[in-house]
Amino acid sequence: MAEEVVNNSEPTRKSKPDWLRVKLPVGKEYAKVRQLVDDHKLHTICQSGNCPNMGECWGAGTATFMILGNVCTRSCSFCAVATGRPTEYDIDEPRRVAEAVKLMTVKHCVITSVNRDELKDRGAEVWYQTVKAIKEVSPQTTIETLIPDVKGNWEALERMISAGQEVVSHNMETVKRLYRLVRPQAKYERSLEQIHRIKNFGKRTKSGIMLGLGETEEEVYEAMDDLLAHGLDVLTLGQYLQPTKMHLGVVNFIHPDQFKKYKEVGLQKGFNYVESGPLVRSSYHAERHI
Repeated sequence: MAEEVVNNSEPTRKSKPDWLRVKLPVGKEYAKVRQLVDDHKLHTICQSGNCPNMGECWGAGTATFMILGNVCTRSCSFCAVATGRPTEYDIDEPRRVAEAVKLMTVKHCVITSVNRDELKDRGAEVWYQTVKAIKEVSPQTTIETLIPDVKGNWEALERMISAGQEVVSHNMETVKRLYRLVRPQAKYERSLEQIHRIKNFGKRTKSGIMLGLGETEEEVYEAMDDLLAHGLDVLTLGQYLQPTKMHLGVVNFIHPDQFKKYKEVGLQKGFNYVESGPLVRSSYHAERHI
């Protein structure tokens, strides 16, 4: 049975249910990764996005690197990454990321970035050089690139995805009805077209949706159908968690049984792989999505 939908404007923050409790990040491997990230002056979405799985993933010696700085030109209502005018543009960043990947002996690497709408190429050249640099020093490492909305700059998109990565991901984030609320500077149809173009380029495609923002069960199924129609291979579904009181509030916490149902329906509809659960994020278990 679908979760009850309530008004998103409620003033108080909901208490997290037991199934959303996570352990604090600890351990030697976590400390090792943290030190490498700090030493190489790298950004990770694990930290900037307040990811609940950071302890588990870093404890396993993996991380999702965020290139092109840690200030985003977008102001999405759900995201903990800082918004503003980016100043960072480091042409040496691809080398540093590749060196860190090699030192960490990463088998599967996820790269993401902030939106850089002020750049003519949306940061595509840094994307391209980062993937190339990783492949040169760690040829056995497989790569997923979680790319932003290029605002219809399809030439930039092609450059971003043509460096040899195995998986290209672009997150829808929410259902069609909530797009203006959740992603005010993005368009539902444009993101679908971006996924379609990635598929036509010959890449394995992936996208993620957050649940608990007021969407109905039927709207989730509609989004699934739209994504399948545009060539999506891998879908991730996870619980939205409000990062600060300035961001959108959680409308409802989706029960694990409902996540299980969404996974079963998604596989029946035809996705190659569905990762669905309260703590799932787009990079969670990414090595399984190749």
